[in-house]
Amino acid sequence: MKNTYFMSYFPLLSIILFSLSLSINIEMVLLDFLKSAGIYVGMREFFSDGGIKLALLALLLILFFCIYAALKLLADTINEVSLLFFSKDSEGESLKKIRGGAIIYFIGSIISLLMMSSLIGILVVFAVTTVVYFCYFVYKISSSLSILGLVGVIFFQVLTWSSLFIGVIYLAVKVYNSILASLPI
Repeated sequence: MKNTYFMSYFPLLSIILFSLSLSINIEMVLLDFLKSAGIYVGMREFFSDGGIKLALLALLLILFFCIYAALKLLADTINEVSLLFFSKDSEGESLKKIRGGAIIYFIGSIISLLMMSSLIGILVVFAVTTVVYFCYFVYKISSSLSILGLVGVIFFQVLTWSSLFIGVIYLAVKVYNSILASLPI
């Protein structure tokens, strides 16, 4: 099939499958925590076992779906801004070339389902998939870039993503420290 829209649903399926694998893993950890804390017994007065598991899975699936969808939105924006700054292509041919990279994340999401019992495994699969996609992205757009433009795209991508993740980690540590400081000890 040579339709340009054939793989247009792969990003959605990838987000759903990555979210599902993380949700199942976190659900198992959360259920163990609820049982050890004695909260699970109280929850069984209002829900059945299946109802509790289904409700937790649905909530976690929605949470991780939102996170992955936000990451995809950021990734698409960062990719297109880097192409705006450094590409010689003004017709959008580079965007058509990288569309096929959605299959990389789709394959990674299927592998993450196989790794759903290991949180580290899921995160490693996501990281490896992201690196493979980045290499694919750079390879596909390299024909419309000069050497300086290629270096600019790579530097822009690395700098932007590093800044975002370091900023989020910094804010998380600041909130954690402020919560600890406010506790009456």
